[in-house]
Amino acid sequence: MQEYQISKMKDFSNHSIDQIRILEHLCKTSDRSSLRVGIESLKEINGDEAFLFQIDNQLIGFLSWYTSDGIQANINGMIHPDFRRQGIFHGLLKRAASDMQIHGIQTCRFRIPSNSESGIDCILHLGASFATSEFSMVFNRAQTVVSSHSSLVVRLEEDQDLEFMVKCSSQAFGDSEPWTRNYFTRTREPERITYIALDSMIPVGMIRVNYIDTNTAVIHDFCVLPSCQGRGYGREILSGVVKILLDQKCFQIRLGVVTQNRNALYLYQSIGFEVTAESHYYVISVDMIC
Repeated sequence: MQEYQISKMKDFSNHSIDQIRILEHLCKTSDRSSLRVGIESLKEINGDEAFLFQIDNQLIGFLSWYTSDGIQANINGMIHPDFRRQGIFHGLLKRAASDMQIHGIQTCRFRIPSNSESGIDCILHLGASFATSEFSMVFNRAQTVVSSHSSLVVRLEEDQDLEFMVKCSSQAFGDSEPWTRNYFTRTREPERITYIALDSMIPVGMIRVNYIDTNTAVIHDFCVLPSCQGRGYGREILSGVVKILLDQKCFQIRLGVVTQNRNALYLYQSIGFEVTAESHYYVISVDMIC
């Protein structure tokens, strides 16, 4: 008789990570999808929360989550192709949701590859609603980065920049200042760097970099004050930071862009970023899971 077990991941050895990587490759190959479950974020300290479903010590299912604001959990997951439609993902999700409630999480946000029919069917079956779509992009290192705004300076964040960051981000993205301030406080980590862009010593924009490892960097929270948009600052800021990352020998530079934001998409493409995948995001209340 087969024995199954749902457990919280506590072993972050190379062997354990390799088992997840093997399952990810199997699912990706079977589904012919662009699945990525955030393996690089699995670590003992300051890593994502993760749960494993095992049958006779074989990894069958995986689910991980993290929160940037203490309100919404961002979730990745996968189930072995031979064990789907058996309620395994729902079981993992319920186990994780019980922890989420303790931490005050109110909603779950799932990232599903747009070319994963099984993943989309699973999430819709749970009752989740479509929220948005996003392109994943990677910088083509064969491109040459050119900048021209001689008066623009990009420097590291300083303590006095927080209020500007809150103002710039909340105005650009439409979030409230209290939410934005909480978000920046919660995501202040050693591996996450913020750059401030100044023109004639006046701050006009910001951009953040999350160093996944020594070779990989993810650009995010990139914005320019609405009153300063349309002046070419965005291109200069992004080009400047890409050049910094290339000088640091980052071999892979990634970012994401909402599919409807065509202006940003064209800007990133003109600098040298290429679309590598598309993901759909779905949301559901934690109360609907538990």
